[in-house]
Amino acid sequence: MADDDTNPTRPGASPQNAHASEAEARDVAEQARETEWTHPSFVRELFLGRFRAELIHPHPLEDPAEAERAKPFLDQLNAFLDTYDADETDRTGNIKESDVQTLREMGAMGIKIPKEYGGLGLSQMTYVKAMELITSKCGSLVALLSASQSIGVPQPLKLFGTEEQKKKYFPRIAKGAITAFALTEVNAGSDPANMTTSAVLSEDGKHWIINGEKLWCTNGTRAELFVVMARTPDKIVNGKPRKQITAFIVDRSAPGFDVKMRCHFMGLKAIENGWLSFKNVKVPVEDMLWGEGKGLKLALVTLNTGRLTIPASVTGGAKALLKAIRAWAMERVQWGQPIGKHEAVAQKIARMASSTFAMESIALLSAALYERGGYDIRLEAAIAKLWNTEAAWKGVDDAMQIRGGRGYETADSLRARGEKAIPVERMMRDSRINLIFEGSSEIMRLFIAREAVDAHFSIAFPIVAPESSFSTRINAAVKAAPFYLTWYPARWIPSFKSYADFGKLAGHMRFADRTTRRLGRSLFHAMVRFGPKLERKQMVLFRAVDIGAELFAMAAACSRAVMLASKLNQPGAIQLADAFCVEARGRIEALFSSLYGPHDEQLYKLAMSVLKGEHAWLEQGIAWEEYYEESASGVKVLESLNTQSAVESSQLQTAG
Repeated sequence: MADDDTNPTRPGASPQNAHASEAEARDVAEQARETEWTHPSFVRELFLGRFRAELIHPHPLEDPAEAERAKPFLDQLNAFLDTYDADETDRTGNIKESDVQTLREMGAMGIKIPKEYGGLGLSQMTYVKAMELITSKCGSLVALLSASQSIGVPQPLKLFGTEEQKKKYFPRIAKGAITAFALTEVNAGSDPANMTTSAVLSEDGKHWIINGEKLWCTNGTRAELFVVMARTPDKIVNGKPRKQITAFIVDRSAPGFDVKMRCHFMGLKAIENGWLSFKNVKVPVEDMLWGEGKGLKLALVTLNTGRLTIPASVTGGAKALLKAIRAWAMERVQWGQPIGKHEAVAQKIARMASSTFAMESIALLSAALYERGGYDIRLEAAIAKLWNTEAAWKGVDDAMQIRGGRGYETADSLRARGEKAIPVERMMRDSRINLIFEGSSEIMRLFIAREAVDAHFSIAFPIVAPESSFSTRINAAVKAAPFYLTWYPARWIPSFKSYADFGKLAGHMRFADRTTRRLGRSLFHAMVRFGPKLERKQMVLFRAVDIGAELFAMAAACSRAVMLASKLNQPGAIQLADAFCVEARGRIEALFSSLYGPHDEQLYKLAMSVLKGEHAWLEQGIAWEEYYEESASGVKVLESLNTQSAVESSQLQTAG
């Protein structure tokens, strides 16, 4: 039997409130990081200063056979959404069991599960299109479906499960079992080194026994099956203990599993997000996924694919807003003409349209590259998630501004007054979490930056490391010389590619080509300038990442525009891509101008003085003291929420 989770002496654990050191956190992260690049990546090449357009162009066309297979399901899903009441879902905070059952019956819980296991056997492209369609109607509903399929049990089971595990769980999920992914804890989010949930092998060797808690588990209050990350006993490597994080499939019915509370949020009012408890939960040894100590790498690889959902999802929301705002901007007349004809509003609409086009180009390209195979999408998926969610947030903010008071008013209130119930207010609340879900924007930038400088650090780090001896520097320089003697001069030689097949967009592609070389040089120069300290210069790295993201967006938009114009008779795509690239080029130049952040040090010093309380006087005259005082009110709120969650759970069980 495992000890209680609060016991700091149990194998492979640390005290409940202890935090891992920086070295421990780095060690855990590096263990899980994929270090090999066995397949090409356009974005990785881009950060090395090489613009390899052939990796993404021509933009892949949709597979006609897959489109034919997917049509009945997508038509059925569309028909369901026509009758689905998203405002009621938002108002009540619950997705009706009858609606979930309808989705089960059409196979929406097993879109990508192979047919031999009872699923629809459809592609990743069809899946992201389905998520885009659902998001255009309801954020809470897409959270339920996508969390169950993109990061829940099906995806890691598909990638890492044994045949026995697939036969055991795929049919059950295909029939409608909702799943979830349990990684986050109170002290462990982006830094899993702080994880305290433990799993120890039973004395008879037949079960792993899990103890601990998980927080913010999407679908946690409704799911039947979970992928649970837990620390198994440390492994001794070079005489030192190394933390092991392992993944398990856990059934909700297992004794000792408990939903402590359903969490409630600003948006996604019906999201089934829970605080979970595991007390001596027995998991059969055959339900370990992949292998002991491989859980974090499993999570990261799963998220590479899982992140393809959000870029497509937010595109669906952006398209819905664009349609609503386009109509409103022609209906609403002020100062003698429709507001859409006023330049201030017109520019917002133009940016919404061109950004939405770029968002969809990025989402579809990333999904297509994954489906093509033989392509490493880890950076493409991360940039797609980062860029699309931030562009979507800007779009919903502009939509709110254009709609004015009607944007801020709820759909129910608009409906009650006899006006069109356009849910901009709800969509804004639902959209904000996308900059945090599945890796916040900051974490995405850190992840991308780590990969962006990895080639240089792996080759040249010993040369600039202050602890390196003279002989070490000489040896490293000799090893690095063959690469840099060819690579660095080539970053200065201009490209002579005309990109003539891009027509009007050729100039943008030439800009992207030469700017990629500039980016590669700039990252190298930053490494020489800062040496090992570069990894702490987050703002420098973040600006470089944003340049790379804009270049990827430009390339995706131009490639797709040419495909749409030449193959699908959509010449208007050229205008959208052109407008987008003009704006992106301006952003890129601004980022280069501020790359080294002349005010970064000043701002950092100010932040440190604020954290020390040196400017606490600035906070006087406010009424927030109760948030920083312990009182019985917090307990009462918790008790109230627990009661509410119990009632909701009872209602769902009765409905089911």
